[in-house]
Amino acid sequence: MKDDLFEVVFPGGKRVDVKVGAHVIRTDQPASGGGGDTAPAPFDLFLASIGACAGIYVVGFCGARGLSPEGIHILQRSTSDDSGRLRHVELEIVVPTGFPEKYVEALARAAEQCKVKRTLASPPDIFVRAHRQEAA
Repeated sequence: MKDDLFEVVFPGGKRVDVKVGAHVIRTDQPASGGGGDTAPAPFDLFLASIGACAGIYVVGFCGARGLSPEGIHILQRSTSDDSGRLRHVELEIVVPTGFPEKYVEALARAAEQCKVKRTLASPPDIFVRAHRQEAA
């Protein structure tokens, strides 16, 4: 079993940053939500993680077959209901004309193996708790 620890900090306004190893993922709310729109909103990062993960699987598929991923791109569309709940995400992998036809459907099947997609299909339990920091 692997445990990950990220630290979430609040640099001001509606900004929220997440320290992930040596990296910092910055988020903010759009101006319409009272933020400064200086970075993507957390939910937008969540959505982007789906396409980015699928993209890693596309790159891996191509690399394993000696194919260049150049010219391939993914169009991601999402639909939410009136309450704002995400209902549908579609990933459309667009391949250039020179991409071998025999790999087009297999490329989609590879992208479907994305860890983010698989996690959403079988979501983890999420526990939230709060406590006071102990005096040093």
